Amino acid sequence: MRISGKLLACVFEMLDGQDLAGMSTLEVNDLVERFITFDLAARPASKGQYGFKFVLNCSMNHVVCHGVPDPGEIIRDGDIINLDITLEKNGFIADSSKTYLVGNVPPATKRLVKIAQEAMWKGIGQVRPGAHLGDIGFAIERHAKKNGYSVVRDYCGHGIGREMHEDPQVLNYGRRGTGMKLREGMVFTIEPMINQGTRGVSTQADGWTVVTNDRKLSAQFEHTVAVTRDGFEVLTLRRDEMPMLALVA
Repeated sequence: MRISGKLLACVFEMLDGQDLAGMSTLEVNDLVERFITFDLAARPASKGQYGFKFVLNCSMNHVVCHGVPDPGEIIRDGDIINLDITLEKNGFIADSSKTYLVGNVPPATKRLVKIAQEAMWKGIGQVRPGAHLGDIGFAIERHAKKNGYSVVRDYCGHGIGREMHEDPQVLNYGRRGTGMKLREGMVFTIEPMINQGTRGVSTQADGWTVVTNDRKLSAQFEHTVAVTRDGFEVLTLRRDEMPMLALVA
C-alpha cells in the first residue's frame, strides 16, 4: 500500500507542473494514463471498474464527483477541477484526489478549496487506534459548517486494499464516539466533498456525473490513510502537503 500510495503521489506531482488551462478533460485523462502505465509501470485501477472507461474522474466547478473525461470539455482560466485518480501496483490500490485552481480564481472560490482541504486534514487528524469513525466525520463537518459550507452526505470514504472499495464506509459527518472503532493496520480513504451552497446533489443522465442541485461550487480532497500503532500514516501524501501536517499536530 505504501508503494502504490507513493506512486500515486507522483502522478499528482506531475500534474502540478502542467498548465491545465486550455486542455480538455480527456487530454488530462490520457496524460495520466500514459504516466501511470509507462513512467510508473503501474495500472490505472479506475479503468474498467464498474464499466468506467477512463482512468480518472474530472469534476469541474459545480460537479461534485464522478465527472467523465470529455474531448469537448475544456478547462479554462478561473475554473476549479477535482482530479480523482486510483493506481494499482503489485495487487494493491491507492486512491487520492486534489482540487486544482486554474489561473485567476476568485477569492471566494479559493476559500472554498482551502476549507475543503483543511476539512480533510481535520478528519485525518482523528485517526488513531481506539478512535471511532464518527470522530472523523464529526471533525470534517464541524470545520465545514463553521466556515459557512455544507458537506455532501451521499458519498463517502471507504476501505481500500486489494479492492478499490472495501468496508468500512467512512462518512463525512457523524457523532463523536460512534461507529466502528479503529485499529492498527486498517486502511481507508478520507474524502470530504464540500459545497458552497446546500448539500443536495443529483446524478446526470450519463449515470456518472454528480452535480450540486443549486449549481454552486463544490470542492473535494482525498487521501488513502493507514491506522498505525500510535496514529496515522497518509500513504498518498505529496511533498507540497508537508505543511498541512501542522493542522493535525
